[in-house]
This record gives sequence, structure tokens and C-alpha cells, in this order.
Amino acid sequence: MKSRLFIPLFAIILFATLTGFSQTNYKYLKSPDSRISIGIGIETNTNSLVCLASDGIHTVSFIPSMTLADGKILGQGLKKVSYKQNSVNETIAAHFYKRSSVINHYNSLTMVCGSYSVEFRAYNDGIAYRFVTSMKDSITISQEQFDLSFEKDYLLYLAHSNAKDTTHIEAQFFNSFENVYVKKGISKQSKNHLGFLPALIDFEDGNKLLLSEANVQDYPGMFILPTGKQGELKAIFSPYPKREKQGGHNLLQLLVLERENFIARTAGTRAFPWRQLLFSTNDAQLANSDMTYCLAEKSHLEDLSWIKPGKVAWDWWNDWNLKGVPFRTGVNNETYKYYIDFASKNGIEYVILDEGWAVNKQADLMQVVPEINLPELVAYAKQHHVDLILWAGYWALERDMENIISHYSKMGIKGFKVDFFDRNDQKIVRFTEKLAALCAQYKMVVDLHGIFPPSGLQRTYPNILNYEAVSGLEQLKWQGKKYDAVTFETEIPFIRQTCGTMDFTQGAMRNTTKRGYYPNYSNPTSQGTRCRQLAEYMIFESPINMLCDSPTNYEAEPEATSFISSIPTTWDETVIIDGKVSEYVVIARRSGHNWYIGGITNWTARDITIDFTPFIGNQDKTKITLFTDGVNADRNAEDFLMTTPKVSKSITIHLAPGGGFATSILAE
Repeated sequence: MKSRLFIPLFAIILFATLTGFSQTNYKYLKSPDSRISIGIGIETNTNSLVCLASDGIHTVSFIPSMTLADGKILGQGLKKVSYKQNSVNETIAAHFYKRSSVINHYNSLTMVCGSYSVEFRAYNDGIAYRFVTSMKDSITISQEQFDLSFEKDYLLYLAHSNAKDTTHIEAQFFNSFENVYVKKGISKQSKNHLGFLPALIDFEDGNKLLLSEANVQDYPGMFILPTGKQGELKAIFSPYPKREKQGGHNLLQLLVLERENFIARTAGTRAFPWRQLLFSTNDAQLANSDMTYCLAEKSHLEDLSWIKPGKVAWDWWNDWNLKGVPFRTGVNNETYKYYIDFASKNGIEYVILDEGWAVNKQADLMQVVPEINLPELVAYAKQHHVDLILWAGYWALERDMENIISHYSKMGIKGFKVDFFDRNDQKIVRFTEKLAALCAQYKMVVDLHGIFPPSGLQRTYPNILNYEAVSGLEQLKWQGKKYDAVTFETEIPFIRQTCGTMDFTQGAMRNTTKRGYYPNYSNPTSQGTRCRQLAEYMIFESPINMLCDSPTNYEAEPEATSFISSIPTTWDETVIIDGKVSEYVVIARRSGHNWYIGGITNWTARDITIDFTPFIGNQDKTKITLFTDGVNADRNAEDFLMTTPKVSKSITIHLAPGGGFATSILAE
């Protein structure tokens, strides 16, 4: 034990020397299990705050500071400081999450610097820090610094801005936060191409580090940009918009024409977002982390009884493409009544009316197309015990928000899917908080699309049931054959999903092999097998979860449809059974007394052995339904086998290339 304590300290001192810091001493904060530590020091030449975080093997240095418009730099000019320490070990209730309760266990150290402080927390799986100010009136933040340096040029998984113009940083602030990961050494990543969080550093010895942020409120989200130097990254923040104009997709967005010379103007007394570093010794730890949830502000809502998670019969991905019906399908009442009937028959809670129900290019949600009679649809849905959600473009909602929300709430609409934000500056972040609060006032749920990644707002406003911020299944409507969704799907449980739920919109009934895939907008397919699509209802966390395919495609596949319809969307317990980034993942989730287990692989076929012992109670009163890839699934991705085996201990399951398996274990 003594040698283990010595090695991290030696590594920290050595790394401090290598990076040129001339500080005289550090104060150390350790995680409750002492595995992770952070050294907090003041560099003697500049009186600047410098930090060194270590998992006992690897070390990362970072320099936090915040520059105010009056020239004052928080984190520099430090002379008289004091320190406060604390420890917390509590269990907090979690709502519409991957588990019903969360253990919030950490040690903290707060550096008090007069009118502001810097708070550090050390958890057993990571560290986090934030600035806290106690100043009069409002303050203007010109810039925030978060520069990181690693010992080596480690492999970095980074999703870049998907803006069309990647030559200018300014143009890249406008993007939908949907991209696959570029996997290169830190200095080999483009130093001109913004990346968004979370970002993963692979230490290449089984250990990893995830960079993320939490509790981003009334403040811009953070981008990451490699400097081009070995092992160096820096934070970039979008400046506040000065001039905007209506434009973008169907005139539903505000395009920034000019920006201010500051990133935020905010209250002088407040806590700022957390910057977090999540360490792992194995990949399953990443997928199981609760740090973002713990660091988020607690719920502002007392009554949550009206918030209803559930599944959604969705129209847009399948292009309203019903078959065998006597009417022309599209955005009209006949089509939506068919979706409502399908939802009702299968116990599906919602139907979404996606883009098209409001008059196009008017950015006016009070103008409904003549083919849609909303009061009639609401009444029809209510008779069939189904609720409706409306799609809304960001600017169309923002420009008349309270009137729109009030109007449709009174009509009986239960929520909004809001899309095409495509920014994460302070103005947009502030709007999402206002939207969540106002929708809660009218008892409406929210699904956010074309949005920056979540940072815990779902804890603060639990009526936000989902975020997109992921390169989801919709991409297969248009991406070419080189697009690799299958590998990406084995990465996001360990990276993107660590920061919150995601509306990936799985559930395709038309499935293709790697060779057989091609983009098709009106009749799209998924990459990988049918069982993969079933498994993703357990792999991906979505309190409001889409059935992306056409009702008539589901009706032709009753076994798969019945299984999907039976899967819960929120959980009492989650267990990451096994997994490796970019290769495979197996996750078990419990709702009540019932367990659901799903597993997916990349394009490599593999055998996975599952020990069922922890998930089976009384075997005589347990029913197991198991979906596995068929013998020919490597040639026909829709080939699957459904069995009801008697399993007492372990079972080995074969996954085809791009394959998966799904099982329910029901306590009868």
C-alpha cells in the first residue's frame, strides 16, 4: 500500500517538473477510495492556479482561470487564499434515469479567494471543479481558460463540429452536434476543427479519461480544440450573439451575424459549470458513471406525477410510409389516425407529429396545414389512450413561446419535440432553461433535438425527457456506404451517453449487412442485424423512446414489435455487464422485478457468455425470452431466432457481424 501511495505522488511531482511549473507545494484532494487525486497549487512566478489530476498511473495538468471584462482574472494573482474541506456520502433519488437512486460520494476542497472561490470534488471515478463568485450586480465573462496537458500524445476520440465550413472557428459554432468520432493522437487531430464534448482519451493500457462538463446553466457550452502540440488541448467557448437574423432550415433558426467580445453576462453571485475528468480502469466504468447526474442542480419541480415517460410511434424516419392502406399517406389526419391505432394496439404511449404539421417557412406554430385537424386528432388519440407530441422549430417556438405552449396545452397536446437550435452560446442555453420551466408550468414534456449535449438539466427539470446531440439512426437515410454506424454505436455508450440520455431513434425493421447497406430516404434501413435494433432499447437510455419504423413494417413483424413494446424506458437499476469501446457492450437493466439485457458488437462476429444467475430469482416462476442473430444473419441481417430457454446459470450467445442479442427475464 505504501508503494502505491508513493507512485502517484512521484508521478505528479515529475510531471510538474516536466511542464515547467515552479510552484513550491500542492494541496492534495483524494477520492474516497484514495485511487484518484488532484493537486491544487499556486505557481510562484505568476501566482496562478495550476492543477494536476492523477489516477495513480497517469497524470494530466490543467490551468483553470476566468477573465472578467474589467480585466480581473479569477485564478491568477493569488496571494491570500484559504481552504475549506468537506466530505459527502448520500443517496439521492433519481427520476427517469438509468437507476432509481444514485450514490453521491465525494471529498471536496474549496479554495477561497476573496470575492470568488474554486471548488474541487474528488469522486471514486473522477474529479471536477468549478468557479463560484460572490460579487455585486452582474458580471461579464470575457473568456474562460481550461488548458490541458498530457504526458504523451494519447489516442483521442473526438466528435467534431459538423458545420460545412471547417476553415473558420467562428463558422463552426453553428452546428447540430451530430458526428462520429475521429480517433487519432491528440496532436494529430485537426487544430482548426472544433470538437464537442464528451471527449475520450485512451491511455492505451486499459485506462481512459473522459472530458465533460456538468450543470451548464446561463452560460455557453464548451468546445475542445487540439493545439497541434503533443498532448495539448484547450477549451473554446462561443461568444454571445450581438446580431442575428432569421434563416437556416425552413427559416426556423436564428443565424448569428456578429458576436460580442464576451462569452457570458450573468449574475455576480452564482456557481459556474463544472469541468469534469472521469477516470476509468475499464470501459464498463465509463458507461456506469453517475458523475454528471450528481453534479447537476437538484430538481426545481416538486410534483413529477404528471411526467410520463414512454415509447413513441414516430413518423419522420419512415417518411409516413404506410403500405396497403386505401388513402394517400402523408401529413394528414388519416395517416396519423393509423399511427394512433397502431400505438393503442401495442401499448405505446405517444405519437409524434414531426415537421410538416405547421405551415412551412412561416415560423408560426399557430398556422396549421389544412390537411391536419389537431383538435380532432387529440380527441381521437384520447379515446385510444394515446397522447400527442408536436415537433417545433426553435425560432418558431421562441418568438411566441408562452402563447404557443398555453394554446396547445389547453388543446390536450402533452409535449414538444424542439429542433434546430444548432448553437450552444449563452443565449441558447438560457432559452432551454426557460423552455423547460415554462413547459413544466403547463405540464408538458420536452424532447430536444439539434441541440448541444446534455449536462444534467434533466435532473433540474425532469420534464426534459430526452436530448439528441448524437449521430443517430436518421443518418442512414442519407449517409453513403462509407458511413460506419455500427462501430459508432459501440462507442457512444462509453462516451456520449455518460453525460445524459439520447434520442438515437432505433427500431428499424429493415436491416442490412455491411455490404448490403445503401442510403434510402423514403424507405430507410439500419446497418447491422434485427437483434441489434432490439438490443438498443436496452443499450441506449431514452426515457421517451422512438419506434422509428412504419407501423405497417412493425405489423409485419409481430414478434419483434411485441418485444419492443414491452420494454420499459426508465429503470430501477442498471448493470454494465461487459464492454470495450469500439468493440462491444452488454448492459442489463431492471424495472421492478423484471430484467432486460441487450448486447451489440461491431462488425466483428463474437461469442459472448452471460451469467444469468444474478438476474433470475425463482426459476420456476421466471419466463425468459431470448432474441439471437439467426444462423444466416451475416448474409441476411433480418434473420433472427426467438426462443424461451430455461436458463439457470450461464449461456454463450453468438453475435453476427454488426449483430446483437436481446432478452427479457420476467418474474411471473
